[in-house]
Amino acid sequence: MAFNNRNNFGKASKQVAHGVARVISKRGYCSRSQAEKLVREGHVILRGKPVRDPESPAYENDEILVDGTPVTASEFVYFAMNKPRGIVTTASDEKGRKTVMDLFREEYAKMFPGKPMPHIAPVGRLDAASEGLLLFTNDTAWADRVLTDASRKKIYRVQVAGKPTAAELAQMEKGFYVAARVFGEKEEFMHAERVVFHSEGEKNCWLEITLSEGKNREIRRMLAHLGYEVMRLMRIQFDKYVLDDLKPGEIRAIQV
Repeated sequence: MAFNNRNNFGKASKQVAHGVARVISKRGYCSRSQAEKLVREGHVILRGKPVRDPESPAYENDEILVDGTPVTASEFVYFAMNKPRGIVTTASDEKGRKTVMDLFREEYAKMFPGKPMPHIAPVGRLDAASEGLLLFTNDTAWADRVLTDASRKKIYRVQVAGKPTAAELAQMEKGFYVAARVFGEKEEFMHAERVVFHSEGEKNCWLEITLSEGKNREIRRMLAHLGYEVMRLMRIQFDKYVLDDLKPGEIRAIQV
């Protein structure tokens, strides 16, 4: 039976319609791009009628079928991973490299033998050379909030060749313009919320850097601008979630 956009009391709902592909994704069935593909290929029935446009208006309580099977809201799950260096944060890799999804699938099977893995995706990304805390969920609304809310700080431990001066650390906190990664594009303004020394050696040091933004390779580009090479970069905290004693490659469920 098709549902309409009315609540249990028969009054008009104040729900806002979204594209049907987005609603499918929000229910945890698959990613947004996969949902768009399903719609375009004619696999989706919305309120009893086939749809081919991923932006066809749909409400949260609408009946949606994919190949005749109802798409219901999945139980939301949340995980943390200690991403090792060399693993790429993609669903698949054209170069054949191991991805975080390959690693997650292996670890999930160890934790829950025989249990099908839910559709899940990383929250943001860490580049292949970086390591540390990476969050995963099938709750796309929560993931969007985590990524766009500047109050949810990200903290990194960064090993640097050489030793920046206190003045240079202050420069990073004040911010400066960094050359674009692609020739012809505009410079980008970057800054850190906080930069402090964590430990020091003879030829290198470890910094603890807090960010509120998520610009591409932000820490590496800021330090390169100052003339320093990043030897290791590890995220140790994202919002209230910490890496703690999670070993490289391991996952654990988290509470939100």
